[in-house]
Amino acid sequence: MAKASKRSAANSKKVEFGKYYALGEAVALVKECANAKFDETVELGFLLGVDPRHADQMVRGSVALPHGTGKTVRVVVFCEQEEQVKAAQEAGADFVGSEDLANKILGGWTDFDAAVAAPDMMRHVGKLGKILGPRGLMPSPKAGTVTPNVGQAVREIKAGKIEYRVDKNANIHVPVGKASFSPEQLEENASAVIEAIVKARPAACKGTYLKVVCMSSTMGPGFKMDPVAAAAIKAR
Repeated sequence: MAKASKRSAANSKKVEFGKYYALGEAVALVKECANAKFDETVELGFLLGVDPRHADQMVRGSVALPHGTGKTVRVVVFCEQEEQVKAAQEAGADFVGSEDLANKILGGWTDFDAAVAAPDMMRHVGKLGKILGPRGLMPSPKAGTVTPNVGQAVREIKAGKIEYRVDKNANIHVPVGKASFSPEQLEENASAVIEAIVKARPAACKGTYLKVVCMSSTMGPGFKMDPVAAAAIKAR
């Protein structure tokens, strides 16, 4: 079994067992523990009281982070109409194509972070489900990534719009910025994510919806937040 580093051991001591942290406290401690030699990503983790095996309990959507993710997002767009191609390119899409793009991905290329598709392109995108689905890259109308307005979708993603989706174990993990962000920026991004996930509660979900809410950085420990208090947080 690997031995914890001195840095990791010191960070772990900052976690008070059994304590729930307010959002501001969690942000401050996560920033304090993000002392690796790179700009760590700050993430929110959720355990939800849903059963993802049932379609009516699937939690999926998108949210615009007020201050972005701190990461350069590479976006591909599936479209072929001239005006859509032009709009996607002007919005900053990194790669625009149709069947040629689908074939490139079928050949093993996945060097991008988000995908947008015009509705008439789903005949090409549909065959990519086994590749894009497990990576969380499959365009969908619910997430706003299947749309005739591809230019707007690209601009939103580049500005900090992210997708979230519950996994088979009812967990959701969402980046809310970088450790180098100010506390206010991280709090505002986190508030937007929490509110979006609370609003996405399926009608079929009975009982407790937010079971666990935890904030952490890439190499740091997690700090649990009170799920009841978190459910009351509103985007700022």
